Amino acid sequence: MMLFFIGIIEMMIVTAWTKLVTKSQILASGIVTLINVLIWYYVLQRIVADISNWRLVLLYATGCALGVVISSYFFQKQEAKAAKALQPSSSL
Repeated sequence: MMLFFIGIIEMMIVTAWTKLVTKSQILASGIVTLINVLIWYYVLQRIVADISNWRLVLLYATGCALGVVISSYFFQKQEAKAAKALQPSSSL
């Protein structure tokens, strides 16, 4: 079950990394990359230790999918809010 939650967290980190890279935030994207590689090392270690357990991979993949959905939704709402704040007020 731990890999499920790690998958969620990892994909949230990867989505944040994508945002940082597209905004050319070099140092922050490097730090996030370091964290992501450490997470991947842990995931790989867990899966290799029990390589015949396909349920581990399924749990991890499901967590990753949910992490992408959550983080994409969050950033979509955040960008919509920012765009709305930039629109001129039409209260005339």
